[in-house]
Amino acid sequence: MIGIKGAGEMGTGVAWRLHMACFRNIFMMETPSPLAVRREVSFCEAVHDGRKTVEGVEAVRVHCAEDIRDAWDKGKIAVLVDPEWKAIGKMRPHTVVDAILAKKNLGTTVADARRVIGLGPGFVAGEEVHMVIETNRGHDLGRVITSGRAASNTGIPGDICGHTEKRVLRSPKAGMFRAERAIGDPVICGQIVGYVEGKDIRAEIDGVLRGLIRPGFPTHQGMKIGDVDPRGNGDYCYTISDKARAIGGSVLEAILREG
Repeated sequence: MIGIKGAGEMGTGVAWRLHMACFRNIFMMETPSPLAVRREVSFCEAVHDGRKTVEGVEAVRVHCAEDIRDAWDKGKIAVLVDPEWKAIGKMRPHTVVDAILAKKNLGTTVADARRVIGLGPGFVAGEEVHMVIETNRGHDLGRVITSGRAASNTGIPGDICGHTEKRVLRSPKAGMFRAERAIGDPVICGQIVGYVEGKDIRAEIDGVLRGLIRPGFPTHQGMKIGDVDPRGNGDYCYTISDKARAIGGSVLEAILREG
């Protein structure tokens, strides 16, 4: 049994990979109003819509720990609103994966399960968690760390076709987000994608709108609200990224390691 804290893009990549490797007893814990940019590949959307399918794998929202097994009986991944992770104590999973990617430890400890795995910076392998998975793009992406930390957060978005910061859409101010475009839409440089409190948000490069937060979601200034993929392939909007797929494979490795 595997419990995953966070059902965003990376947590979904982990859950999907484990499900495809025939780990079918998976439950994911989320906040009451989870935020995701790459919503089409994030199981946390089940909190809002009741269910979410990513690459043929379906996650369903359950309302209490007692309902988790019902989802498993139907071949689904269970998503539970449980910001305090109380389901861990009730379900007693063999493995817990912290996939929140908060860049700091929000309370995960080695006491959570027999095997506790943290994604990215903020954890010390061998002390706070048993293993850490490197999430920084580059030579060490996906490395399973058994002692020490992952690389520090660079704050620089991953490079796609030579674009880093320009491919990311950010909120110009605090307020409610209103969308003018949808995930999967082609956009050109200068085109309005949405508004926050009357202030427009424009694409800075040509491409496809790969990710966008839910309309009506509150933002703060500088918050990431969207992602333009300069490769222009609309199929990428609905499939797991190379990074999430690699990290999912590394978690699978970490679970199967002995010792």
